[in-house]
Amino acid sequence: MRLMQLDKVVSYHKALADPTRIKILILLADGELNGQVLAEKLFVTPATITHHAAKLREASLINERRVKNTIYFSLNDYFIKNNATATENLIYRKADSKGGTDILHDDHKRIKDSVIKNFFTSEGKLKSLPVQLKKKLIVLEHLVSQLEKGRKYTEKDINAFIKNFHEDFATIRREFIMHQFMYRENQIYELNPQEMWARWEILS
Repeated sequence: MRLMQLDKVVSYHKALADPTRIKILILLADGELNGQVLAEKLFVTPATITHHAAKLREASLINERRVKNTIYFSLNDYFIKNNATATENLIYRKADSKGGTDILHDDHKRIKDSVIKNFFTSEGKLKSLPVQLKKKLIVLEHLVSQLEKGRKYTEKDINAFIKNFHEDFATIRREFIMHQFMYRENQIYELNPQEMWARWEILS
C-alpha cells in the first residue's frame, strides 16, 4: 500500500480534534441524519452543525446528500478506516525495513551516481524527470539534499529553487510532497526528516 501523504494524515487528525465533531461522527455511525436532527441531539444550533460538517467534509470524513432544502450527512466509512490505517503505516513505515540510517552500500552508491550522471547535465541541470520510480526518487533526493534543513520556504522560494534545475517546477514540487521529502502547510514548505523520505534503496 502506498503511504498516504503526511499533510493528508494531519488534516484528518485536525478534523477529529474537536469533541463536537467526534460526537457527530458517533451519531452518524448509526446511519444518515440531517443537520436539524444532529443539532437537537447535540444541543447546538444548526449553524454550529454546518460549521463542523464543513470541516469533516473537507477531510472527506462525511458525505452530504441534499433533498430539497434539507442536507443529510453520512459517514465516509472507507476513508475513516483508511486514514486510521494510513496513520499507523506512516508512523511504523520503517519498522519492517532495515534501519534508515545505514551507510549506503557500494552498489547503492554506484546506482545513485549512474542515475545522477545520466539525468543531469555537467552544469547540474536536470534533463528530464525519470519515469521509473526508483530513478525518479534518486533525482528528487539529489535535488532536496541541496535545500536547507529547518528552513521554511514559501511556494515562490521552492519554485525558484526548482527552476535552477528544471522548468517544470509545479510537477517537481508536487513530487517532493508526494514522496515525503517535504511537508506543506498553509503554502509554506519544509524539509521532512530524512528518515521519512521515500526510500529508493528498497525498490527492486
